[in-house]
Amino acid sequence: MSYRNLRDFVSALEYRGWLKRIEAEVDPELEITEVTDRVSKACGPALLFEKVKGSDMPVLINSVGSYERMAMALGVERFSDISGRIEELLGMIENVPDSMLGKLKMLPKLAELSTYMPKKVKSGPCQEVVVSDPSLDILPVLKCWPGDAGKYITLPLVFTKDPETGKPNMGMYRMQVYDSKTTGMHWHAHHDGAQNYRKYCALGKRMEVAVAIGADPATVYSATAPLPKDVYELVFAGFLRRRPVEVVRCRTVDLEVPAEAEIVLEGYVEPGETRVEGPFGDHTGYYSLPEEFPVFHITCITHRRNPIYMTTVVGKPPMEDCYMGKATERIFLPLLRLQLPEIVDINMPLEGVFHNCVLVSIKKSYPRHAKKVMHALWGMGQMMFAKFIVVVDEDVNVQNTSEVAWKVFNNTDPRRDIEIVEGPLDVLDHSSPTPLYGTKVGIDATKKWVTEGHPREWPDDIRMSPEVKNLVDRRWKDYGFE
Repeated sequence: MSYRNLRDFVSALEYRGWLKRIEAEVDPELEITEVTDRVSKACGPALLFEKVKGSDMPVLINSVGSYERMAMALGVERFSDISGRIEELLGMIENVPDSMLGKLKMLPKLAELSTYMPKKVKSGPCQEVVVSDPSLDILPVLKCWPGDAGKYITLPLVFTKDPETGKPNMGMYRMQVYDSKTTGMHWHAHHDGAQNYRKYCALGKRMEVAVAIGADPATVYSATAPLPKDVYELVFAGFLRRRPVEVVRCRTVDLEVPAEAEIVLEGYVEPGETRVEGPFGDHTGYYSLPEEFPVFHITCITHRRNPIYMTTVVGKPPMEDCYMGKATERIFLPLLRLQLPEIVDINMPLEGVFHNCVLVSIKKSYPRHAKKVMHALWGMGQMMFAKFIVVVDEDVNVQNTSEVAWKVFNNTDPRRDIEIVEGPLDVLDHSSPTPLYGTKVGIDATKKWVTEGHPREWPDDIRMSPEVKNLVDRRWKDYGFE
């Protein structure tokens, strides 16, 4: 099932016993983080802090902090249910029937796709209360870690518009609270929001921005998804929900936001105005460094009556964002296979914080095939940030990192099988001597062929014969084992 709004999701969590309400008063400065971090590391429940010092709003956190809750948030039992729908859709697009009858049979599916477009409504719960003289002080914004530069809004859905085409965009970028009316806008250079901002700067125009906090979980997830540039995130949210996201026009800016959101911040960013943002305890497990970023000015706040403030804490994995990243890994595998059909499976280990390490198994067909896959991945969207790519044969289970390590340590000749290249890196990579750019490594851990410059016979893996395995299976209890 899908959820109309955040409240439906909270009710579903509570019904399953996956939500813990905390009645004791807590401090949004550091205390909530420490509680959440302990619960997260113990694979504990979603948390609803009902009494937060300095605010009337409860705080929801760790809401998708497990594989089960993340799948539930997207309305499925398994992430593969979504990737299967994507594979079906891609197959339909790639294999359009020649016959008129075949084309007619596709019409119901195409009609279904059209229902995923955002649906405009005249009013929505997100505007039940309008604060024309806004102050961010009403929000229970967290200071997460001791070295943070201040309080940060960590799950904002940031809406902007391309000034040339009018195309809307929704992204998720942390926002440091500077004072009651301004925040930072952490647009990395590669983000669509940053590209829109650069266009406004070139035109010398003020950029309108809207920020929604607390929406249905499929919409929140969609803001993080690595979608093709021409796919609007709210359309993808509609696809996940199997019904459109209702949107309402903001009160003071020409932007549309989810009508069922809990809180909406409206405002603008001035071209060329920046302020130091950071440091911030990031999902890498380290503090990201202070840097100049655009400034968001708030002109209006609207919210539901008795709103819920939805947020997250990031840091050394595993934490809540890890499960969102794993959902992305599984859901978008069909899109990788569309470009690289030789890919069998991928794994982005939590220790690599997703953009630092990619393990990939392939059906190897020709010499140096693994190196072709490395370079192809480095040329695909956010895969360009992958600092380490390890390629193994199709019979290797990349979800088993121990098995992959065994292949790497035993199947590679460093001179022949390690590829070192230079290119873009994630802005959060602190190890690179230069921001946004540095060195990346590809490791070919596949079996080597004579045609790849390996003249010696490659040994087989040690495996027991099927007959003996079946014999022992049948006699297992005879040996005294249960």
